[in-house]
Amino acid sequence: MLLALRDVGKTWLIKRTGERVVALQSISLDVQAGEFLIFLGPSGCGKSTLLQIIAGLEAPSSGEIRFPQARGHAKLTSMVFQDYALFPWRTVLGNVVFGPEVRHVARAEREVAARRLIELVNLTGAEHRYPHELSGGMRQRVALARALANDPQILLFDEPLAALDAQTRRVLQDELLRIWRETGKTFVYVTHSLQEAVLLGSRIVLMTASPGRIKRIVDVPLARPRHVTGRQEAAILDQLDGLLGDEVTQAMAL
Repeated sequence: MLLALRDVGKTWLIKRTGERVVALQSISLDVQAGEFLIFLGPSGCGKSTLLQIIAGLEAPSSGEIRFPQARGHAKLTSMVFQDYALFPWRTVLGNVVFGPEVRHVARAEREVAARRLIELVNLTGAEHRYPHELSGGMRQRVALARALANDPQILLFDEPLAALDAQTRRVLQDELLRIWRETGKTFVYVTHSLQEAVLLGSRIVLMTASPGRIKRIVDVPLARPRHVTGRQEAAILDQLDGLLGDEVTQAMAL
């Protein structure tokens, strides 16, 4: 077990009205080393909030998060966002070396490591381009390389492919799986897409409408590559569609 969530909850205070809104409630889950874990649920169920809590960007209102196998002072998590969050004034190489640069890694060492990661995400030759000179898919590859540069135990993805066209999204799904296999990292991934969840996930954590709780954890014990038209994949899609449909209906009624 790499990460343990125990009764994690999050409540927001709306200062203008004094109202308290429960976003997450009693989330308990073990994340295993090397798995590709998916969080799936209706809009507003707290998926992104939970990811931010795991990343340390938000504090839980209740419960705790533990990293039982934490190694020394190594960075535990890095996050890849939907909107890339690249520094527009830095080149591809400059973005990827940013984390090691902040940690005062020697220049030669961090540039060698960054070029290796740029090769891993298939951007060799684009090292000196700026973000505005890249396609959306290329920008997301830079964001992934920058996250990997911190050598985290867990990579957190907040709907990283949602803004891309269908063809680019499918290509990058394959690329994510390749990088996951080659690095051996643990991926924790938020998505709204049933198909993406089945194509990528080792396990799928289905969340309820607000307040977000774990409704069901669905194992996906299928070999890769997977195809949404496959018989076994389709059966899991049907199961998820029924479970998620109930929650979407409830979310729309809130």
